[in-house]
Amino acid sequence: MIRVTVDKHSGFCWGVVRTIDIAEDELKSSGPLYSLGPVIHNPRETGRLEAEGLTTVTRDQIPALAGKRVLIRAHGEPPSTYALARQHGVTLIDATCPVVTKVQERIRKFHDQGYQVVIFGKKDHAEVIGLLGQTNGEAVVVRSVAEAEQVDASRKTVLFSQTTMDKPTFYAIADALRRRIAEFVVGTFEESAIDFHAKDTICGQVSGRDQKLREFARANDVVVFVAGKESSNGKVLLGVCREANPKTYFTEDEGGLDPAWFAGAATVGVSGATSTPQWLMEDVARAIERMHESSVITK
Repeated sequence: MIRVTVDKHSGFCWGVVRTIDIAEDELKSSGPLYSLGPVIHNPRETGRLEAEGLTTVTRDQIPALAGKRVLIRAHGEPPSTYALARQHGVTLIDATCPVVTKVQERIRKFHDQGYQVVIFGKKDHAEVIGLLGQTNGEAVVVRSVAEAEQVDASRKTVLFSQTTMDKPTFYAIADALRRRIAEFVVGTFEESAIDFHAKDTICGQVSGRDQKLREFARANDVVVFVAGKESSNGKVLLGVCREANPKTYFTEDEGGLDPAWFAGAATVGVSGATSTPQWLMEDVARAIERMHESSVITK
C-alpha cells in the first residue's frame, strides 16, 4: 500500500488568496467580471472562476469594455493600462499583490532619480511587464549572469527582482554587476535599506518555501508536483523539488498522472506552486489513491 501525503506548506500564497477572494466577492456582489489575463497561472482554478462568471480578456479588448468592471490580477499592470481604462470608462478592480505594488513603487523612485534599473526576471511575464512600465519601458531585464555582463557599466545602477525568482541566481547576478559598476545598489522593499547581502525583492513566501519543500521531497519516495505550465513560481519550486528528490514528476492535474511513476514506491508526496489550489492537490492525491488503493493524508 502506498502512503500519499499532501504538503501542508504548499498551495496559494496570501497574495493569490487575496486576489481570488476579491474576484469571488465581486462576482457574488456585482455579477459578471472581466480579468485582464488569466487570474492566476493555473488553468483549473481559472476555469472554476470562469464558471462563476469571470471572463478573461486582453489589454487590446479594454476599449470595447466601456462601463464594465475589469480585475487587475496579482501580477499587476503598467501605468499605461490604468490610463487606457480611464480613457474608455472601464472600472478597474485592483487586486495587485501588495508585495508587487511595493516593488513597482521602489522601481519608479529609482528610475526618477536617474538610475539604470535592472530587473532579474522573465521579460514576457505579466509581473515584469508591469515593472517595466514603471520606467517607461527603459529598464533592462536579465535572466542570467551572462546577460548581466552585457549591462551598461557606465551608469549608476540598481538591481531589482521579479518577486517569484530564485535567490541564488539573483545574488550571482548582483555579484557580477557589483564587480563591473562603480555606483551599484541592490533595491529592497524598504526606503532606507540597501543591504547587498540581506535584502532583495523576492517574495518571502516563495523563497521561504525552499527548505520545507526540500524536506518534504526527501521524506517521500516519489513526489508529484502540481502546477500550471505557465507558473513562474511553479517552475522555480519544481526545480527545488527535483534537486532534493530526482523522482519528482510534474502534472497540471490528475489527468497527467502516469502509473509508472509509482513503481516500487512506498510513500508519495503531493505538492504544488503558490498558484496551485488546495482542492486540486487533493484531487491529484485521491487519483493516486484510486490507482493504488492507498490512504491519503494531509500532514
